[in-house]
Amino acid sequence: MNGFLPLSRRQSLKGLALFGTGLATAGPTWPTASRAQAPSPADIKDEDIFQFALNLEYLEAEYYLRATTGKGIDTADVGSEAGEVKGGRKANFQHKAVREFVEEVAENEFAHVRFYRKTLGSQAVSRPAIDFEAGFAAVGKAIGAPDFDPFADDMSVLLGGMLFEDVGVTAYAGAAPLLKRKEFVEAAAGILAVEAYHMGMARSQLYVMGEKAHKLANAISEARDKLDGPEDKDQGIVRNGKANVVPSTPDAIAFRRTPQEVLHIVYLTDKSGASSGGFYPKGMNGTIKST
Repeated sequence: MNGFLPLSRRQSLKGLALFGTGLATAGPTWPTASRAQAPSPADIKDEDIFQFALNLEYLEAEYYLRATTGKGIDTADVGSEAGEVKGGRKANFQHKAVREFVEEVAENEFAHVRFYRKTLGSQAVSRPAIDFEAGFAAVGKAIGAPDFDPFADDMSVLLGGMLFEDVGVTAYAGAAPLLKRKEFVEAAAGILAVEAYHMGMARSQLYVMGEKAHKLANAISEARDKLDGPEDKDQGIVRNGKANVVPSTPDAIAFRRTPQEVLHIVYLTDKSGASSGGFYPKGMNGTIKST
């Protein structure tokens, strides 16, 4: 990760949005609302939310497994219509403690995939197509680090994971009010806790890595916050010159994002009605898949 040049929030947003479409030179074209209409909260079932979560867990598991083992999820655990995963390789870890932490995260995320697939049974969606190459290329340009390689070293892996993990925590917090069945609420709460452990640890490790990690982590936070809408629902690892390991509201409550706000981030677009882009070149699978 060389040549860090801080960009403005507007520049970060522009870079993410253009690269998220895969049409940076020709300009983006978006699905119309009639072709990609998001369901209303009243129409969303618990199974829809778990399918949405499974899409996110596929992304996280594939990322961490590739970083730690050089390969992704076994074919037995991706569904009969699994999409292709592009990019990713075994990372060059310098520190044993970081490597073991990321290995544990990989195991946890893979366990989440299996849990959702088991719980949903025949309603479990297959792994969607995932593109780490285009997704992280867009992120690198947006944060002023065009050479960003999330699989390069300890700091890079943690930064790439931060992009997903912070979003995962807010996604689970946002899904809680939509779940109706007690057993689904209990499961989501437990997984939320694990994801929060992951991100707290990663953010603290990034903080002690110094100024370069601080700048890149905060740049990721700013770009992410601009994509999900006008509200401030993100915080970097440094605020007011001090460590900010726990991003939260003034009441020390985790931020909540709606499924559509989450999709804006993982699709890398600020446009409404988008049904694919960024890390999901063909979109998510299931009912909840448009911004």
